[in-house]
Amino acid sequence: MKNLFSLILLVSLMIAGTSASFAFSSTHNLATELQDDVVAADTVAADDTASVGFHQELKKRFIEGGPGFMGVVLLCLILGLAIAIERIIYLNLSTTNSKKLTQEVEDALASGGVNAAKEVCRNTKGPVASIFYQGLDRADESLEAAEKAVVAYGGVQMGQLEKNVSWISLFIALAPMLGFMGTVIGMIQAFDKIEAAGDMQPSLVAGGIKVALLTTVFGLVVAIILQVFYNYIIAKIDSIVNDMEDASISLMDLLVKNKK
Repeated sequence: MKNLFSLILLVSLMIAGTSASFAFSSTHNLATELQDDVVAADTVAADDTASVGFHQELKKRFIEGGPGFMGVVLLCLILGLAIAIERIIYLNLSTTNSKKLTQEVEDALASGGVNAAKEVCRNTKGPVASIFYQGLDRADESLEAAEKAVVAYGGVQMGQLEKNVSWISLFIALAPMLGFMGTVIGMIQAFDKIEAAGDMQPSLVAGGIKVALLTTVFGLVVAIILQVFYNYIIAKIDSIVNDMEDASISLMDLLVKNKK
């Protein structure tokens, strides 16, 4: 009886060991299959995201943000960029090699007098040449008249350089404010849905909060883009104005030298 009990115990232990080994093997295989499925799903999702592309994703987010505020913010971006590009082109065309122009005017004054120097300025583009021309045009009267003409026309040229730049700063301030307004309206819509449903459910407020965040992000992006162009334009204007002031001093020195 004792030997029979020992035999039954041994067989039971063997069966239990075999079952445990089989269970562990099955669990391991199932876990491996699930891991492979997760990796495959992530790969497919990544491929789908990559295939969507930046433009499609941007278009999707723009539509989700609502055509109202997103359209107005986009209009701010378009108008701001149009003015910025026009200013950049104008400022680049207004840039003059003032040292070369000053040397040419000095040579013309030495060889052909004021009329020859005025002809050099007439054939040169840019605000520096225009200021030179106005100063030379009053040179026959007196040095004080020439200096007043240079200062007065320098102010006119500064106004031309800064034309429409204030509109860019307006759009820089307006775009994020419109985005924040969209945020407030989106939150109000979310709370209206909660009030109507009488329950706090994530699905009720997700849409309004999503609209709020998208309008805010888009407004900030527009402001950042326009701010970069605005700073470049201001730096370009300052450079041209400094060049104008330096060239004006050089012109007065030439006129004083020519009077002697």
